[in-house]
Amino acid sequence: MARLQAPPKFHPSHWDTANKMQRASTESQKSRSERMIAESQRLLDEIEKTTRKTRSDVNKKIEQRQEEIKFWKQELDNKLEQIVHETEVLLTFKTRLEKSLESCKEPLVIAQKCLLNRQRRAGIDLVHDEVERELVKEAEVLQGIIALLGHTLEQTNEQIRLNRSAKYNLEMDLRDKFTALMIDDYCASMTNNTPESRYADNAVKMEGNFVSPEDWIDFSNINIEKADKQRNNSLALRALIDGILSQTASDMRKQHEVVNVAFRNRVKEVKDAKHELEALLAMV
Repeated sequence: MARLQAPPKFHPSHWDTANKMQRASTESQKSRSERMIAESQRLLDEIEKTTRKTRSDVNKKIEQRQEEIKFWKQELDNKLEQIVHETEVLLTFKTRLEKSLESCKEPLVIAQKCLLNRQRRAGIDLVHDEVERELVKEAEVLQGIIALLGHTLEQTNEQIRLNRSAKYNLEMDLRDKFTALMIDDYCASMTNNTPESRYADNAVKMEGNFVSPEDWIDFSNINIEKADKQRNNSLALRALIDGILSQTASDMRKQHEVVNVAFRNRVKEVKDAKHELEALLAMV
């Protein structure tokens, strides 16, 4: 029967050496772990500090952006209010033009009927007298006024269209500004505890349809400048309409009075001639 071989035994000094090595290894690992923990904590503190600074910088930029949007939104609001008011006033001038144009038609018809009726005069009485000359002039004046008012009405309709086009551009720009302000307001209110907030890989991906801040400002500036231009054109047109309506009304009144005077003089002249002839006949 084979005898069991006893395991090798170590000298106490070996055991002491092994324990010392184990303790040294443990201390070394502990030291490395502590250094790693300290480094990790330092990195965490640094990241947190950087994150806080970045968040503060971003919040400041968002606040600046909000103020910029509010400024341009107010500018657009003011211009929209002005162009809307100007268009409403111009519409009243359009109504005045239409009424003035309509008021010219009946006097023209009367003048033309007078000329036709006077063609029925017989013999020597069919004379090209002052009345006929002034009636022809009155018809010409009225026709010229009708043409002028018609052309001015076309200009007014076109200006109303341009005003409304400028108004539309302002409204679309305002709509976009309102949307942008809502988005930035929401972004400014976000925190680490905001519900449904999560990391997205493509969050910082820049798409090709972004515009520069300069282009963004230029876009609104162009809309404002167009609105100002159309408003100024509309103001100038209203002044022109006022002048035209005043002048044409004056021309119509003057020519109407000249025709009436010519009629009165001619009627008196004919009556006097008639009375003379009647007196001569009575002597025969």
